[in-house]
Amino acid sequence: MNHVLCGLAANTALPSELVDRLVAVADADIAAELAGRADLSHAQAVALVSRVEESAGRLAYEGRLTAADIDPAAQPHAALALLHVGAGSPEWARLLAADPLVEHREELAACPDLPCDVVELLAADSDVGVVAELALCAAPDVAARLAGHPHAEVRRAVAANETTPSAVLAALISGEGLPPAQRCLVCDREETPFVHDPQCARLDCDLLPGASCDGSHESTMHDMRQAALRNPATPTEAVIAFADHPSTLLRWALAARPDLPSEVCGRLAADGTPGVRADLAENPSIDEALIRVLAADRGHEVRRRLAHNPRVPLDVLADLADTAKIGATLLPRIAAASPMETMELARSANPAVRMLLAQRRDLPAEIRDALAIDPDAKVVKSIAGHPGLSDARLRTMVARHGARVLAKVAANPDATPALLEDLTQHQPPVQKALREVARHHNATAPALLTCLTDRRARPIAAGHPALPTPVIVELLTDTDWQVVEAAAANPSLPRAVMSDLVSREARAARRRTP
Repeated sequence: MNHVLCGLAANTALPSELVDRLVAVADADIAAELAGRADLSHAQAVALVSRVEESAGRLAYEGRLTAADIDPAAQPHAALALLHVGAGSPEWARLLAADPLVEHREELAACPDLPCDVVELLAADSDVGVVAELALCAAPDVAARLAGHPHAEVRRAVAANETTPSAVLAALISGEGLPPAQRCLVCDREETPFVHDPQCARLDCDLLPGASCDGSHESTMHDMRQAALRNPATPTEAVIAFADHPSTLLRWALAARPDLPSEVCGRLAADGTPGVRADLAENPSIDEALIRVLAADRGHEVRRRLAHNPRVPLDVLADLADTAKIGATLLPRIAAASPMETMELARSANPAVRMLLAQRRDLPAEIRDALAIDPDAKVVKSIAGHPGLSDARLRTMVARHGARVLAKVAANPDATPALLEDLTQHQPPVQKALREVARHHNATAPALLTCLTDRRARPIAAGHPALPTPVIVELLTDTDWQVVEAAAANPSLPRAVMSDLVSREARAARRRTP
C-alpha cells in the first residue's frame, strides 16, 4: 500500500488536476479513498471505475454513476452495484443470471426488484448459495415457494426473510405442511452421520464449527428455527413454546421478541442462562413487575442491560446505578426524562445518578452549571463535554479534579485554544487528553507539537490543519505509516508539495509494477 498516495487521495484540498493524476495510477487502496471524495466529478468517477472496477460500489450508492457509464459484460461488478441501487438495466440482470461465476449470480440474487424471469432463473439455480441468497430478500410469494425447497440451507434463508408470510414461518418452525428437507451443506460434503470438529485443521473446509447431520440436517434446521424466532414476522403463537426448549440458543433468540406474553417473559426471567435473562432485561415489552424482579438478578450483565431498558422506572435505575457498571453512556430512560424528572435527578443524593444525568447534552444551563461544580469527579467528568460551559468553569474542573477530568475537558467543543495548550502541559501527561486535543478544531500549533510526542496522538495530530507546514512535510517520511497517511491527507499541505508527491510516488509505483 502506498500510504502517501492514499493520504493524498483523501486530502480535501487536493486540486482537481491532481485527482485526475491519482485516478490514472490508482490501485484498489487509492481508489477506495478517491471514491469517497465529495468533489469527485462524474467524469472522474467513470474513469476511476474503468481503472478499478471494485470502486463502483460506493460510487453507485452515492449516485455518482449511471447505467450509460457501464458495460455490464466488461464491468460486471459495476453493473451489480448499479442493480443494487435500482439504477441498472433489466437486461443486465438477464445477462448476469447466466454468468458462469457463482459469485456474480449470488450478488445478483441479493439485488432488489429483479425481473420475474430473472427471479425464476435464480430460484432454479444449480448452486444452493445463489438460491439461498435470493430467499433472504425474496418477495412473499417467492419466499413461500422456496420454503419447500429440498435444501435446508434455502429454508434457513427463508426463515430469516421478514417478508416471508407468517403462516409459512410458522410451518418452517413446526415442519407441518412442508415436505422434509432432503439435503444440507453438511451431507452435501460428508458421509452421515457427521459432526464437524470445531478444531478442524482442513484449510479447504468452510463448514461452521459443530455443524452436523445424521440424516435429519439437524444443525441447519436448528439454525432455521433460530432465524424464525428472531424474525418479527413469525407469529407469537408459533414461538412461545420455545421458552422451555432445551436449546439455549433458541431460548436466547426468543428473549428479545417484543410480542411475548407476560407469562412467557416470566419463564424466561428464571432461565439458567444469564444471556437469555440479559436480552429479556433490555426488552422494552416487559412490564414493571418483571423489571423489578430482574433488578435483583445476580447476573451483572442482566442488571447492566436492564439499565438500558427505556421503560425502567427511575427509582430502579437509581439502584442499578450503584450495582451495575453502566459506564459513560446516555441511557434511554435518562434521555427521555421530563423536565421535572431531570430536576429531581440533578438533586439526587446519589452521585452515580447525577453522573448518568450529566451524560445528556441538552440540559438547561442552570442544571449543567450545577453539575459542573459537583463535588464528585465522576459527575464532573460526565458533564465536562457539555457544550456551553465557559472557559472559567472548564478550568475550575481541571483545578479541582486534575487528570481524572482532563480528557473530557479537552473534548469539550468550546474548549479555547489557550486552554487546550495548557492541558497539553499537564504533568504527568494524560495520553487520552493529548489525543482529544489532537483532534480538536481549536487546537493550536504549540498544542499539536506536544501531541506529536505521544505515540497514539501523533497520527491524529499529523492530520490537523493547524500544524505548521514544515512539520507536516517532515512527517511524510515518518516511520509510522498512519502518521504518513495523515500528513498526506492534511489540507494544509502546500499544493506544490502535493504535486511533487503525486509525480514522485506515481513514478515509484510504476517502477514497482512488473
